[in-house]
Amino acid sequence: MNETFDFTVVDSIINELGCKPSAIIAILQDIQEHYRYLPREVFPYLSGRIGISEARIYSTATFYENFSLEPKGKYVIKVCDGTACHVRKSVPILERLRKDLGLSEKKATTDDLCFTVETVSCLGACGLAPVITVNDKVHPAMTPDKASELLKELKEEI
Repeated sequence: MNETFDFTVVDSIINELGCKPSAIIAILQDIQEHYRYLPREVFPYLSGRIGISEARIYSTATFYENFSLEPKGKYVIKVCDGTACHVRKSVPILERLRKDLGLSEKKATTDDLCFTVETVSCLGACGLAPVITVNDKVHPAMTPDKASELLKELKEEI
């Protein structure tokens, strides 16, 4: 176990939600909300605290697509590639975001952990297509130029 990892946040989450196996999904969600991913150090720690196997916790974390074992950026940008968005040209938006941030299909997060760009199957806002979200805030009728402008605004906030 990593001795430098501070488990104070994890302990407070466990104390709030209960030290029981049935709370594992809620515990993982809160941990991820705090760290923006699930650090590997939490798996053996949770196993010891809650009394379920590390493998079971890991399988839960990898089963649900919403959990991430890799660090994510401060701004998580999701580009919808559902049918309505795809037909209305979401791919050029994705390509522009990746180009502007120096990312690729294999590299989704910037080295400074400011931005993560992901594609999703559907954001449920088909009438507003093409759509992207930034930390779950919807940005409708997006274009590559609007995406670049949005990135510029976000970079000013950092």
